[in-house]
Amino acid sequence: MMVRALLIAAALVQSPVRSQSPGEPGSELTISVMTMGPGQLVWERFGHNAIRVTDTRTGRDVTYNYGMFDFEQENFILRFIQGRMLYWMEGHPATSEIRSYRRANRSVWLQELNLTPRQRLALRDFLEDNAREENKHYRYDYYRDNCSTRVRDALDRALGGVIRSATDTSAAGTTYRFHTRRLTENDVLVYTGLETGLAGATDRPISRWEEMFLPLALREHLRTITVAGPDGRPQPLVRAEQTVFESSAPEPPAIPPTWWPLYLATGAIGGALLVFWGERLTTSRGSRAGFGIVGGVWSLVAGIAGAVLAFLWLFTDHQAAHANQNLFQLSPFSLPLAVMLPRFAAHRPRAGWTRTLATIVAALALLGLLWKFLPLPQQVNPEILALALPLQLGIAVAIWRAAQRTSTPDAVRR
Repeated sequence: MMVRALLIAAALVQSPVRSQSPGEPGSELTISVMTMGPGQLVWERFGHNAIRVTDTRTGRDVTYNYGMFDFEQENFILRFIQGRMLYWMEGHPATSEIRSYRRANRSVWLQELNLTPRQRLALRDFLEDNAREENKHYRYDYYRDNCSTRVRDALDRALGGVIRSATDTSAAGTTYRFHTRRLTENDVLVYTGLETGLAGATDRPISRWEEMFLPLALREHLRTITVAGPDGRPQPLVRAEQTVFESSAPEPPAIPPTWWPLYLATGAIGGALLVFWGERLTTSRGSRAGFGIVGGVWSLVAGIAGAVLAFLWLFTDHQAAHANQNLFQLSPFSLPLAVMLPRFAAHRPRAGWTRTLATIVAALALLGLLWKFLPLPQQVNPEILALALPLQLGIAVAIWRAAQRTSTPDAVRR
């Protein structure tokens, strides 16, 4: 009997069983991840989340929110342009936080987590310290350091790296652009703007760890994580889930839309019209007006877009916009054409620099298409390519044809 008692005692000493007695510090805390569904505004489309800490002893119930920013913040616009935005973390009463999202018709879900009392206490203390004025600000990045990755990292820190080790080498089967496209399909202008501004860095495959830049992806992946239970056996990290409020708004699509045929149709129609009007510059006042207005407006839009893309690459910290291959299609060289094309259409001067510049712009657009067939780094930009290439080619062809007609001695202007 004595030997048996000693063996049992030795087994208990070596067992990973962790005490979770009611009196242990941290046992009074409940830790939950609060996930909020997408809203209507562009910065709400990706959803949101926070860490909720409930103290059953004191009744304190706080959500720690890493998504705080202020349009009135000093130098906000300058920081936004530079890619150096400062966000901060703040604690709010959980009930008021939930009410605000209910009023906005945004879903709210809770996931209570299986943490030991020591982990709960350490996480609570970390969040409290993080919320101090001297610690709360951080440099925001859309994909790599945002409100959701901060929640992910805080949880992973409390768990000793369990989340990262389970997800960092596991492929998500998606990209940053994949999620950006599907979550902005409700606004074609925002969708087009982001497709224009995002470069090839957003097209590489991401891991499940990286995919948790999305609050709803974090919610989904937490369900797959296991931790050691009191008896040492694996147990789910998520102890319980609750739907606090379900929005009546439609859910975002699971995959991005296939819109490049619409962009191609728009670009092809525009390019064909420019060639048609270019053929009649010497005989039709309406064609001169159509060519000058459409060609000039398009060149202005393309030139401004190209200048912005070049600026983002060369002078800002927006890494998601660096080395953007849309510069082939949207060249800053189009800016002078915005002035030259209407003058060319209205006054029919010698083609000269107008033809040369239009040829350069069209050649760059063709090079962007050729790039797709070369063993070089690629960028997913079918919509921008489909829209811009026919328009740039249409301008160049129209000017060449019009210049040939202008050089004919018997050309008559009506």
